[in-house]
Amino acid sequence: MTNITRLFDFPYYQLENHNLDAALVSKKNGEWEKTSTKEYIDRANELSRALLKLGVKKDEKIAVISSTNRTEWCIVDIGVLQVGAQNIPIYPTISSEDYGYVLNHSEATYCFVSDKEVFEKVMKVKANTKLKDVFSFDEIDDCKNYTELFELGKDASSQSEVEARKAEVTENDLATIIYTSGTTGKPKGVMLTHKNITQNILASIPRLPLMKGTTRVLSFLPLCHIFERVLIYIYQHAGVTVYFAESIETIGANAQEIKPNLMSVVPRLLEKVFNKIYAKGTELTGIKKALFFWAIRLGERFEPYGANGFWYELKLKIARKLIFSKWKAALGGELHTMVSGSAALHPRLSRIFCASGMMVMEGYGLTETSPVVSVGMHANNLFKIGTVGKPISNVEIKIADDGEILIKGPNVMKGYYKDPERTASVMTGEYFHTGDKGEIDADGFLKITGRKKEMFKTSGGKYIIPTLIENELKESNFIEQVMVIGENQKMPAALIQLNFEFINDWIDKKNYSIDKNPTSIIASSEVQERIQIEIDKCNSRFGKWEQIKRFEITPDVWCIEGGHLTPTMKMKRSVIIKIYDDLVQKIYSN
Repeated sequence: MTNITRLFDFPYYQLENHNLDAALVSKKNGEWEKTSTKEYIDRANELSRALLKLGVKKDEKIAVISSTNRTEWCIVDIGVLQVGAQNIPIYPTISSEDYGYVLNHSEATYCFVSDKEVFEKVMKVKANTKLKDVFSFDEIDDCKNYTELFELGKDASSQSEVEARKAEVTENDLATIIYTSGTTGKPKGVMLTHKNITQNILASIPRLPLMKGTTRVLSFLPLCHIFERVLIYIYQHAGVTVYFAESIETIGANAQEIKPNLMSVVPRLLEKVFNKIYAKGTELTGIKKALFFWAIRLGERFEPYGANGFWYELKLKIARKLIFSKWKAALGGELHTMVSGSAALHPRLSRIFCASGMMVMEGYGLTETSPVVSVGMHANNLFKIGTVGKPISNVEIKIADDGEILIKGPNVMKGYYKDPERTASVMTGEYFHTGDKGEIDADGFLKITGRKKEMFKTSGGKYIIPTLIENELKESNFIEQVMVIGENQKMPAALIQLNFEFINDWIDKKNYSIDKNPTSIIASSEVQERIQIEIDKCNSRFGKWEQIKRFEITPDVWCIEGGHLTPTMKMKRSVIIKIYDDLVQKIYSN
């Protein structure tokens, strides 16, 4: 029986206990291609043998950059780890300059890329790195294909060398360096050991409703992020089939094909899904429209465990049959659980999706904590809306005097790569300083109340927690993104990026004579007045000192490529303020 202490133990555990015909499934040339547990391990061993022939030493760094999740990523991951090297995953959407920084800082010697676009970005900086070679998953001109390594490692006679390398790897050895996206400055290289991640996985497994051989999972959040990567290992341990979505744009179509039971999500995705559903609901007429909005209002009151009583549950049953079943059908019809992470989810959305029969289990963690700190679970009364669940079994949470969340456990990182000073700055003894603020309620549930560094004080001495106001404003279908500003200023204000798709439909319905380009939309009095209504609605929920007094609408869409957002869709606040300095000056000039 495999004793799991290292990350590459997970597929062997699956082989011994589940041995799936379809462990990992990717779509190629329009067809779903299945890889069995045995094929997965065989390929990983071939790659390990090839890496040894290439002269890869223990603790060597191997970079992996993929635009989509795919079976090849997992094979490379295990193949690299088995020879005692480290997998350095890199976000595909960052700039060539940042590629160069991460490749140089990590001293990566080989790099695996998914496609031509990523390959070209790597080649722009390759000459200034220590990279010996680049291998591609796709067939690309002038680039070696990663299948060449299977041929190189085909001879199984050298497997004993691989086994010797595996035996040398201990749980305390470094497994990966994950460069955090960061909202300011250069990325930090978070060092995670095999023990950090395996202990986190084993403690998290009981929180997920997974059934061997029957559960189907759809994976689309980037594998370069520790959240999705850990989930993949969990799925392997549980013996469930993982389907990799073709892209984030094809989630709906892929879900229709495979009918997943569980998938991981981020709040921004749920916001977008709900906005599209809501927009379609506004187009209905008569009894259909009335029923749609009745179901929404019912969902907004949802409480778990039948807390609202028999009459509510009866109405909910009717709403699920008449309305919510159509929502589920759009995602395959069999989705029962979504695990949400990366950012706070507004309780309203959580209630509505749970009411629909797709339970949202919110969790909390950071790359530095491997990542899971806490997560909800519908069973055993471990679910409470507005919280991120209770801590997993081997993690200790302490709330500091200033409200900051401190974490202690085997999941806390080894440190920041080549940066002992920064490492020391976030540690007090064995406790890691998260930078997040929170509280633990009487029942032991953790609630995130804000980001320590994001909270600011106005010139009048009043504290503002921008995320609370931003989350309320993003409830509006008219608003795609918003950032509350006002540090050391006389009042809070907001920079707003409109939901142009929704507003274009709204213009048509209202028969407004507004040209459908960002400049005209922003300048129109009708849009300005409508956004003011949304601001007023939000302000009614906050104290006078917290209310948004002025706002400006930005002309473009906030995106990763534009530098507004991190690869995990968090706002780069300092960058956004710099980009829209003219608008900030306009707000506070009078």
